[in-house]
Amino acid sequence: MRVGVIGCGYLGSTTAACLADMGHEVIATDVSQARVDTLSSGTSPIFEPGLEELLVTGLASERLRFTTDIAQVAAHSEVVFLCVGTPQLPGELGTDMSQVNSAAEALFPLLKNAVVVGKSTVPVGTAARLRARLLDLSPDSTLVWSPEFLREGHAIVDTVEPDRIVIGAAEGERRGIDAVRAVFAAQIAADTPVVECDLATAELVKISANAFLATKISFINAMSEVCDAAGADVLKLAQALGYDERIGAKFLRPGLGYGGGCLPKDVRALFARGSEIGAAQAVAFLDEVDAINKRCRERVVELTTKSLGRPLVGATIAVLGAAFKPNTDDTRDSPALDVAGRLHLGGATVRVYDPVAMSNARRERPTLTYTESAQAACAGADIVLLLTEWQEFVHLDPVQLGNLIGARVVVDARHVLDKNEWRAAGWTYRAPGVPLA
Repeated sequence: MRVGVIGCGYLGSTTAACLADMGHEVIATDVSQARVDTLSSGTSPIFEPGLEELLVTGLASERLRFTTDIAQVAAHSEVVFLCVGTPQLPGELGTDMSQVNSAAEALFPLLKNAVVVGKSTVPVGTAARLRARLLDLSPDSTLVWSPEFLREGHAIVDTVEPDRIVIGAAEGERRGIDAVRAVFAAQIAADTPVVECDLATAELVKISANAFLATKISFINAMSEVCDAAGADVLKLAQALGYDERIGAKFLRPGLGYGGGCLPKDVRALFARGSEIGAAQAVAFLDEVDAINKRCRERVVELTTKSLGRPLVGATIAVLGAAFKPNTDDTRDSPALDVAGRLHLGGATVRVYDPVAMSNARRERPTLTYTESAQAACAGADIVLLLTEWQEFVHLDPVQLGNLIGARVVVDARHVLDKNEWRAAGWTYRAPGVPLA
């Protein structure tokens, strides 16, 4: 099919590359000439495993093109995917809709007999508003909403092998639903579940999923606080809870909490939008979910200070990890960088290393010290903090690292190290919610 993609950020560039790989003829557009030039050269502006290979293949096949000219996309496309960003409003809890609104006003007047498929995560009610605007500007076109469910680090698989496809449409609307089904015909033929629903329900699916996952993460981190107070072991607690099939072990990992560009802002956005539409009591718990997540960072700073046994001023701290999670270079609302920044403000010299997120970390926290390896970060340090669970860090040799360090003290904020192995190598091992041996 002839497909257009509006927005070439994380969602748009991944969607465009995957759709081209699926055999569609794709033109993607972005307002940033630099981003378009980078993508057109076959280079990914973000770190996402497998994305660059798909870009190179798609460009070589001529099934994938990038442009700043939105008119080219409108003229080319039977189906147009709206993939622009919806960040949090500065200083507020709600969603910044400026990119969505600008894209709609630029695109809709140019369309003729097209289907617009919204994929961005938006406040409930947005799709109905945009559909009405589209019918004003292009009466023979239509709009449906099919939210994205991409996990950073797994976005390619999540696009080409989705666990479900949700399509929201106005009552009696089949054309848009059938268009989405046609685009993903191979996936549907492979028995991917399809949920057809109204526009509002489709808008709520992604943000509700993220709010639920955030709640599960915050629950086990709240229990980690209880374990610290009671002298219990949160890892054993999580293990026992995870065997209950009604609960499950996924997202029940205690530690430093969630970050990134989705969960934090979606929790806050659902809280804000629920309050606006008269469901304030129903979403009130999300405020505490967010507060628990923020406390995770404070607790690691407190645990670090306690483990040092001395003031932060003049201490040298090695921080392993800057991305908000492994397999991405995304440092948006990164718990690791937040903790590093707080320790630096407390007077410590903080050395940071991350396998792929160094450039983004430097831009976000330029006052920190950055090293070229984990070993360089740890050399002579008074304490080591593991803040992002990269496999490179999980498999560090505690004996070899111990020969470089000033004091063998490690804070495993992600609970991924073998505490017995590290303690056997002479390290003082500390982690939130885990008793000190």
